[in-house]
Amino acid sequence: MSKGITVLFLLLLCGCKNNEGISPDSTVNQNLEIAFAYPMNEVEIDGNPEDWSDDMIKHPIGVVLENEIESEEDLAAHFKVGFSKESKSIYVLLSVKDESHQVDSEKGALSDAQDQCLMYLDKYHDAKGSGVNVYCFNALYQEIDDATTNWDPSARNPNWDNISVASQRIENQTYYEIKLTFEENVQEGNVIGLDFMIYDSDTQGEEELTRVAWQKTEGKEKVPFKIGSIVLVDDKEQLGIVEGQVKWSQDSIGPPPKKVRIASTKTPSLWVREVVDSTGNYTAKLPKGSYKVTPEWNFYILDEDRFKLNPSGITVDVKPDTKVNAAPLELSIAEPLNLIKSEGLLLENPHNKYELVDAFVASYMDYYEIPGVSLGLIENGKLTYHKTYGVKNVFTQASVEKETLFEAASLTKPVFGFAVCRLAERGIIDLDQPLYTYLPFEEIAYDERYKKITARHVLSHQTGFPNWRDGEMKIEFEPGTQFGYSGEGFEYLKRVIAEITGKDVVQVLEEEVLNPLNLQNFYFEKNDYLFKVVANGHFNNHANMTNLPNKAGMAWSLHTEAKSFSDFAIAVLERRGLSRKTYADMFHHLTVTDKYEEMNSEDWKSYFGLGLQIVKTPFCITFGHGGNNGDFKCEFKMYEELQKGFVIFTNSNTGGELAYKALDQFLITGKVNFKP
Repeated sequence: MSKGITVLFLLLLCGCKNNEGISPDSTVNQNLEIAFAYPMNEVEIDGNPEDWSDDMIKHPIGVVLENEIESEEDLAAHFKVGFSKESKSIYVLLSVKDESHQVDSEKGALSDAQDQCLMYLDKYHDAKGSGVNVYCFNALYQEIDDATTNWDPSARNPNWDNISVASQRIENQTYYEIKLTFEENVQEGNVIGLDFMIYDSDTQGEEELTRVAWQKTEGKEKVPFKIGSIVLVDDKEQLGIVEGQVKWSQDSIGPPPKKVRIASTKTPSLWVREVVDSTGNYTAKLPKGSYKVTPEWNFYILDEDRFKLNPSGITVDVKPDTKVNAAPLELSIAEPLNLIKSEGLLLENPHNKYELVDAFVASYMDYYEIPGVSLGLIENGKLTYHKTYGVKNVFTQASVEKETLFEAASLTKPVFGFAVCRLAERGIIDLDQPLYTYLPFEEIAYDERYKKITARHVLSHQTGFPNWRDGEMKIEFEPGTQFGYSGEGFEYLKRVIAEITGKDVVQVLEEEVLNPLNLQNFYFEKNDYLFKVVANGHFNNHANMTNLPNKAGMAWSLHTEAKSFSDFAIAVLERRGLSRKTYADMFHHLTVTDKYEEMNSEDWKSYFGLGLQIVKTPFCITFGHGGNNGDFKCEFKMYEELQKGFVIFTNSNTGGELAYKALDQFLITGKVNFKP
C-alpha cells in the first residue's frame, strides 16, 4: 500500500471494564498482537454504527495504562475492522462507552482535560521498523503529533488533508467511522500497524484521567513494533493454525526467548510476532502461505548477560482451515568474540595499530549489531586517531560522518562538574555549603536530612537521592555517608547554579567550560543544526525517534562526538582551566564504588571525585566517565601516567559491549577477567 491514503473514522464509545476487556465470547479476539480484517460491504460515513454487523469480531481496547476503571459504565472500549477491495479501503469501528463525556468547546486544542482518541498508524508495516504517526481527535477537534523527528522520513509530514471525521453522540456513546483508502489495491495479505488509546477525563482535569489501549505499551510512536497488526484475509476459511516449539539445541541455559517472528516468504509486510510460553510453545493463526519462523531478536538476555544466537529459522506452510505442527526451532549460542590479547594494543604499539583498531571495532559492531560509532584515541596526551563507523540510522542507512553528534548521556556530568569547580574557585558557590541555603528543594523539604546536602555531595554522588525518582522524591541514606549514583542530585545543583548566577545553565557552561577550553560541538539543548547532524538511537538494531532536549539537563543532555570530547579529556589531563588546588580537590577520592569489588584485588579500586570517576589500576590512575541513555552508550577514559586514553560514542543499547567492556582491554589493559 502506498502513501496515498484517505482516512475516515467512526468511533463508538462502548465496552469493557477491566484489563481483559469484554467478557470472552465467540466474537471477541483474544490475540493481543493481531486483528484480522475480513471483507465487508462499504458503509456510509455518517457517524451511525448500524451498518456494522453484530457478528464482526470485537477487539478489546482494555489495557489500563493510567488510573483505573471503576465500573463497566465508567469506561469500556473495543474495535472492529474490515476491508473492501472495491473501494480500496480498510474500515474500523471503535466503540467506547463513557458515562461522563467531557468535550470542551471553548478549548482551541485537545488536552488531557478532554475525552479523546489517539490512533497510531504504521501504514507500511515494514519489517525494518517503519514510522508511526499519531492522530488525535474527538467530536470537536483534530490534531497530529509532531513527527519531524521520526526515524522514518516518510512519516515526518503527516496531515489531515485526506482525513475526515464523522461523529455523533447518542446517550452515553459517541460514534466515529474510520475508513482508510489506499491508492494501490487492498487485498488479502496486506498488513498495517494500528493501535488505539482512549483518554477518559471524568472531571475535566488530569487528576481523573484514565487511559486504556489495545496494546500494553507506552511510547508507541517513539520506537517501532509497539503497536498491533491488522492482517487482511479473504475469509475465515483461509486461516490456518501453526503450532511450534522453541528449544535449545544444547543444554538449556535458561527459559526460551519470549517471542518469535513469523514472516511471509512472499509478502514483505506480512509478518507477526507471537508469544512463546514458558515451555517453549507458540501458536499462531495466519493466512495461507509459506512462512519463516525465527527468534524475534538475534540475542538472548539472561539476567544482565547478553548472548548472541547463531542464525536459525524454520519454514512452514500454512494451509486453509488446517492445524500444522512446525518443526522445532532449535537455538544455539554463538561463540563469543575472542579478539583481546594479553597486552593492550596501544602499549604493544605495532606499526599497523590503527588498522587493527578498525578491524576490532568492525567485528564488535557486526557481532553486537551496533549501528554507529565515533571513536577518538589519545596517545602522548594528543588526539592521534579519529574515526567514525557505520550508520546513524539503520532504517535510512545514512552514514555516520565526522560531524555526526551522539547523545553523551552522563558524560554531561564531568563537564558540568568542571563549571561548578570554576565557580567555586571564584567564591560564587561554596562546595560545602548546604544547597538549600541557596535554593530550597520543596519536593524533598519534608525530610530534614536534605538540608545537609552540598555541591560536593552532588558531584561525588553522596546525596542519598535515587538516580531518578519513581514517584515521590526520597532520600535513601544519610547524605555524605556513602556512594549512591544520582542524576537527581545534578538536576538540583543545576537549579542552584541558575539561581545564584542569575543565568541560564547553558550560558554558564559556555562561560566556564566551552569558551575557556575552546570546545566545539557541545550542545545541551535542541536547535536546527543539532537536528540535522544528530544520530538516531537504536534498541535491538531498530532506529528510534530523535529525542532532543528542550531544556538542558546536567545529568544527561550533552550531544557531541569523539574528537570534540577528546579536547575536554585532554584539557583535564593537562590540568587546564582550573587551579592546581582545585584539580587536587577534583581528583580527591571522595567515595568508593563497588565497580571492581568482585575482583577482590587492591590493584583495582574505583572512586568518585568531583564529577569524575577515578580508578586505581595496575598501570596507573585513570579518570573518566561512562554514559548510558538506553539507546546510546559511551565512555571516556584517560590513563594519566601513560598519557593514553580513548573516547567512544555508540548509538545502540548494545553499544556497551564495546564501549564499557571490550575497548579498554583491547587498547590498554589486555584481557582482564572482570565485569566492569
